[in-house]
Amino acid sequence: MNIVLFHSTYGLRPAVHAAADRLRAAGHEVWTPDLFEGRVFDDVEEGRAYQSELGKDEILKRAILAAAPYSERGLVYAGFSLGAATAQTLALGDDKARGLLLLHGTSDIAETASVDELPVQLHVAEPDPFEPDDWLSAWYLRMGRAGADVEIYRYAGAGHLYTDPDLDDYDAEAAEATWRTALGFLETL
Repeated sequence: MNIVLFHSTYGLRPAVHAAADRLRAAGHEVWTPDLFEGRVFDDVEEGRAYQSELGKDEILKRAILAAAPYSERGLVYAGFSLGAATAQTLALGDDKARGLLLLHGTSDIAETASVDELPVQLHVAEPDPFEPDDWLSAWYLRMGRAGADVEIYRYAGAGHLYTDPDLDDYDAEAAEATWRTALGFLETL
């Protein structure tokens, strides 16, 4: 599979590179665009401030430009938190998308969004302050109406970005379960 993997609001951290290496070791070709042009943050509030400074439109523009050279190949869009939201937006707009792997995040769905049975897998903490239950229920229904084939995996007690070993949210057991399930999902595409 050809995968474009977008980073979180913390920037292109070592955990993103490690995830890409894990995916490459499983035989996938992976690109990790740097939407923050080298800026990396240790504090979520600093990352969110920079994200706000750039603005949603600029981040989306950067993501589109980063994915465009590979989109003809049929991409799996993937991402962490902010990157997952970005990946979702791109996948729903790309009729050649092969799949969508969301780690720790989702995004709004346009009423006009339409895909042809796009395989989608979401992995989130339970509870997750950024992905509350009522939001996820509505998101799931809207994705289904858009034509996506969605699987959701919840990890009780894990923190929001539980796959990043350098953050306090890290949960080794949940992270390994996520990667086992995600790699299996990618093998089906």
